[in-house]
Amino acid sequence: MVTSLPDHSELPGLGVDGWRRWFVDTVALACRAVADDGVAIFYQTDVKHDGRWIDKGHLVHLGADAAGSHLLWHKIACRVAPGTITFGRPAYAHVLCVSRALRLPPGRSTADVLPGLGEMPWSRAMGVDVARAVARFLCEHTSTRGVVDPFCGVGTMLAAANERGLAAIGVELSRRRAARARRLELGPGSG
Repeated sequence: MVTSLPDHSELPGLGVDGWRRWFVDTVALACRAVADDGVAIFYQTDVKHDGRWIDKGHLVHLGADAAGSHLLWHKIACRVAPGTITFGRPAYAHVLCVSRALRLPPGRSTADVLPGLGEMPWSRAMGVDVARAVARFLCEHTSTRGVVDPFCGVGTMLAAANERGLAAIGVELSRRRAARARRLELGPGSG
């Protein structure tokens, strides 16, 4: 399972506090849905509300803990060049991988900071370079042969998974984004 959960602005009926509870509960549900030796990977960008940051990495940890999952790795993906001042969204995104049973030996570590997102097929999408890095990790370090993205947007992760020979299934509420996901092809890259 690889996904990016929606911001509170995408679920306004919940209010911010209700959205936080929904977010943590949804992470826990997703973590419980994967096999014990499987992984759940979350790509999340913090957001500001009322002049304060909401740390979605922290919310992922709360949900993972509730499901009995443990952090395998936490990477930071640079959204813009280091030193760039941003407003409303941070200059980085979190990429967190959790599992109930899988453990990774130290010799299987990968870079903690990803220098860029890569092409962004949609403003809220996981960047192509990050999606490819996640797909590479899944192929090289897990027995996963299929990816489910329950909030797939325009399908960046699904296309990156297919590029690596993984099966991929996505769910998307927006018909327009779902149609784009069906057609998405990634440009040349590190595949």
